[in-house]
Amino acid sequence: MPLWTVHHTPGILTRDDKSRLAARITDHYEKVGLPRFYVVTLFHETRPEDFYVGGRPAPAGIRITIDHIARRNPDQETRRRTARWINEILRPHLERHADLHWEFHADETSRDLWMINGIVPPPEGSEAEKTWAQQNSTSPY
Repeated sequence: MPLWTVHHTPGILTRDDKSRLAARITDHYEKVGLPRFYVVTLFHETRPEDFYVGGRPAPAGIRITIDHIARRNPDQETRRRTARWINEILRPHLERHADLHWEFHADETSRDLWMINGIVPPPEGSEAEKTWAQQNSTSPY
């Protein structure tokens, strides 16, 4: 389950920007074999007086945290490739804003601490996971 949590000051992302960004993120994960419903994107608009960088309010900022649970990067090169992909996804939405402070990080969390609708997700690449992807929902397996 990728969880993207996006904290941003007002005016950085429109409703359409959010929709396009969430769809583009989800499309990528689907291409690598994840069920679309594994992908959750949350947007939190944060007032500039509540968004600090270096101890000072940031008039224009975005901070993104990404939790990866469904898959793990096995080595440094794969992690770097993932970081480049994230950067490529974000850049078109963010570089048009002058003086924007933006950053992201991704964590990899143990699958042992994950359930969807009270069900432990099936093993990576299993027939059960393929079924979940095809039906785009959970089911007993």
